[in-house]
Amino acid sequence: MRLLHRHVQPRTVTTAACLLLVAGAVSCSSVAQPADGRPAELIVFAASSLTDAFADVEQTFEAEHPEVEVEVIVDSSSTLAEQVVAGAPADVLATADEATMQRVTDEGLAAHRPVTFARNQLTLVTPADDRTSVQSVVDLERDGVTYAVCVPDAPCGAAARALLDLLGVDAEPVTEEENVRAVLTKVTAGEVDAGLVYVSDAEAAGADVGVVDLPRAGEVLTVNRITALSQAAEPELARDWVTLVSSAQGQRVLASYGFLPAP
Repeated sequence: MRLLHRHVQPRTVTTAACLLLVAGAVSCSSVAQPADGRPAELIVFAASSLTDAFADVEQTFEAEHPEVEVEVIVDSSSTLAEQVVAGAPADVLATADEATMQRVTDEGLAAHRPVTFARNQLTLVTPADDRTSVQSVVDLERDGVTYAVCVPDAPCGAAARALLDLLGVDAEPVTEEENVRAVLTKVTAGEVDAGLVYVSDAEAAGADVGVVDLPRAGEVLTVNRITALSQAAEPELARDWVTLVSSAQGQRVLASYGFLPAP
């Protein structure tokens, strides 16, 4: 994981950033500017399953906040939560499950009550050439078929284990990866015959993978939560990011990548 070590300059200049929203309403927020005139910086820690959706959100946010540069850092939710608790510089945390976010909340590091903004579910992906013709979850138990999942302490790993148990699959994965994008990479590189990833990751991979729907996947949904962090160097911008992700515009972006709406 690449952590951004930020040296925070004194902020002595304040500008009013007035945003003309799609609905026609105007929202103004006070944005602190570094004394040397450099753009303000917003650091967002996000679950790896949010990589592509948050890249789109980043473009929108920077267009609405031309005085701000956004850095989205992605990894397993559990890894990011550990980094936040350890004091890593970040303004926003978005996780792929509730339990991981709760650890951060229990430490008093959430600036407000975390917001549930989406849900996700697992699917099975195969390499585009589909060498072994994996057509159902039952095929994972065939001799010679290899598959990958996330490590158990990552939300994608916990969900994968719960779903496989539910489906009665006893075959063990040949590898457990740190986050869901690492699982996807194993599949697209042809290093395994299949992998359990989120629907959003399968959508992002497009033609690079084949997709096998998993029965009862809807019974093992993960819940995405987001919060501004209490140690945020840019608390108002952090709240603006949370608001954008939770807005109708943010929800359309998430839906386009296969995320389910928040309950």
